[in-house]
Amino acid sequence: MKSRLLSSALALALIPTMTLAAEAPRVVNENGRHALMVDGKPYLILGAQVNNSSAWPSAMEKVWPAVEYMHANTVQVPIAWEQVEPKEGQFDFSFLDSLVGQAREHKVRLVLLWFATWKNNGPGYAPEWVKLDNARFPRVLNRDGKQLGSLSPHNPATLEADRKAFVALMKHLRAIDGDRHTVIMMQVENEAGTYGTDRDHSPAADKLFAGPVPDALLQRTHKSAGNWQQVYGADAGEYFHAWSVAHFIEQVAKAGKDVYDIPMYANAALRDPFKPGPAGGYESGGPTDNVLDVWKAAAPTLATLGPDIYMPDYARYTAVIDRYARPDNALFVAETGSSKPYARYVFAALGKRGLGFSPFGIDFTGYSNYPLGARKIDADALEPFAANYALLAPFIDVLADLSWQGKLWGASEPEETHTQDLDLGEWSARVGYGQPQFGVDPAPGNTELKGGVLIGQIGKDEFLVTGRHARVNFGNGKAHAGRNFIMARVEEGHYENGKWIFDRIWNGDQTDYGLNFTDVPQVLHVRLSTF
Repeated sequence: MKSRLLSSALALALIPTMTLAAEAPRVVNENGRHALMVDGKPYLILGAQVNNSSAWPSAMEKVWPAVEYMHANTVQVPIAWEQVEPKEGQFDFSFLDSLVGQAREHKVRLVLLWFATWKNNGPGYAPEWVKLDNARFPRVLNRDGKQLGSLSPHNPATLEADRKAFVALMKHLRAIDGDRHTVIMMQVENEAGTYGTDRDHSPAADKLFAGPVPDALLQRTHKSAGNWQQVYGADAGEYFHAWSVAHFIEQVAKAGKDVYDIPMYANAALRDPFKPGPAGGYESGGPTDNVLDVWKAAAPTLATLGPDIYMPDYARYTAVIDRYARPDNALFVAETGSSKPYARYVFAALGKRGLGFSPFGIDFTGYSNYPLGARKIDADALEPFAANYALLAPFIDVLADLSWQGKLWGASEPEETHTQDLDLGEWSARVGYGQPQFGVDPAPGNTELKGGVLIGQIGKDEFLVTGRHARVNFGNGKAHAGRNFIMARVEEGHYENGKWIFDRIWNGDQTDYGLNFTDVPQVLHVRLSTF
């Protein structure tokens, strides 16, 4: 399928008419629950992030077939500083114009990724007039005075140049998309922070480090006044660098949001949740799980802080999800691996009432970030992601509403434990993996790790249930202890325009051994009772 590569004005003019958005996208928070609101309604991201260097007109014709195959509703695409301001003060937004037009053609939303001062530690996507001028745009220094790859967050010239370019981008985006909201979120920088040191040890940084900790951070961390070393001890260097990076990004994000108010977020290159090692061995200064409070204090403009998860094992993956799904932070799996074991985690992410889930490198350009992702990105590699998205996409709006109400639960298959218990309030559910449709206990697990379920409460004693390669057995919760349990009615059906369409009743062979989900896309409405 060949994408049109038209001049920006003509490309936008020829886009099919879509319903105008009633209000700008926003992230709302209430009683520890979160939702991304798009066109005034809760929205869940079934995402696909393209490869870093696929964000050019010549590559996009290899992006859209992969996106369509995935059944994604949202595409994450980098916008590089070097792309829009190759010469200082001269801006070129032609790719952005074409991208927005093509997204409308393909009826998907966009999340733009601002690659500027930081793209995973370094300024690789900054223009040459920035990344080659160490005098004007100095690097971070380590404790021995060695220059590292990262640009210093303490340099006013770097901040001013980045902020100016981002504001120009946001002004242009408002002009072309302010009434349509094809772009629903902005990622400000990419995996910000520094490898190889706990903090910047330049003279400017040392002077600030010897000074007082800002009041906003003292209040957030419940500490008394003092300098960084006095207040935070062994963690002082990393806390200082996290504040410095986050404060820099806050100033860029706020300036952009002031001209076009849509949600902004930052993503994190993670540390190991169980054996993190020293700061600098992982990307110090970024929004890792141990400094989320620092980032919350330093960057209040950011709607959320999202993990980039490249840990395929269940224990570490779900530990990351748990640490980023906080009352003060909406979970958004901003980036994750593309190899098959990662596909099942869409159920756990949405079950934690996250804003969405987005695997990385989803295009057919021939590039792969193996071993972080699949060895080759093709239809076979993407099939489990596509199958899960195809299952969920027809009623994703229903799931979004349930998530915002706090009535959605999910589970993904572990490696070692083959059953999981979910507390649904007045009822319970046990999820098993690898069981044939008739009998077999205990659950042996699937040969390939691909099982998952979502359960949403749609009424009193009524639940929406779906999944793949898993069994769900409901049971009494504490409210019904001592009574005999029964599934009063199990309907299979489908959704059309948000409305439930009844297809048939499940009973007998379909229910005697639990509710069994295979690779056939099936959605159930279940009413529970006792006798």
